[in-house]
This record gives sequence, structure tokens and C-alpha cells, in this order.
Amino acid sequence: MAQYKELKVWQKLMDLVVDIYETVNTLPQIEKFALSDQIRRSAVSIPSNIAEGAGRNHTKEFIQFLYISLGSLYELQTQLEIAKRVGYISNIAELNNQTLEIEKMLNALITSMKKSIL
Repeated sequence: MAQYKELKVWQKLMDLVVDIYETVNTLPQIEKFALSDQIRRSAVSIPSNIAEGAGRNHTKEFIQFLYISLGSLYELQTQLEIAKRVGYISNIAELNNQTLEIEKMLNALITSMKKSIL
């Protein structure tokens, strides 16, 4: 098993991706290739970048990919808020809770990784 799969943040992200897919399936058909597609892409890119960064075998590169994951997480948070504001999703509280927890975990991992290279 690849080491990144052992990361709790990656595991939580995989659960989030499933939840995102379930949520997006409830969006109107008109959004199939617009907002819903963008939400799915953002969600999938977060754990994917962690995996790619871990595969680089250089701590500095891994940290850079963690920052990219964090950026995609912020993008996802924004897209969920847009979906809520336009009335496509009425309750995003649980998804918001998941993303906030993951945000904290990513920031902690970045901090830890930075300390390891000092």
C-alpha cells in the first residue's frame, strides 16, 4: 500500500469525495456540465494531489502539492457556497464541517512537513 493511503487526511478526503458525488447527484440536470462538474473536479483533485505529491519522493515537492490540495479545498468550499446561494443545495453544514476539519489537517501536515526539512 502506498504511504499516502495511510494519511488520515487522505482517507477523510476519500470519504468527502464520496459525499460530494452523492450531493452533486441531487443538483438539477442543467448543472450537469457546469457547477456540478466543477465541484466534482475540485473534490477529486484534493486527494489526487496528495497522492501525486507523495509520489515525488521529495519533501519540498510534497509540501507544494499539499498547498495545491489546500487551494483546491478552498475552491470546493467556494463552489459549495455558490450551490447553496443559488438554491441547489439547502444544507451544506456537514460538508462544510468536513472541509474545515480537512483544512486543519492539511495545514497541520504542511507545518509538520516544513519542520522536518529544517
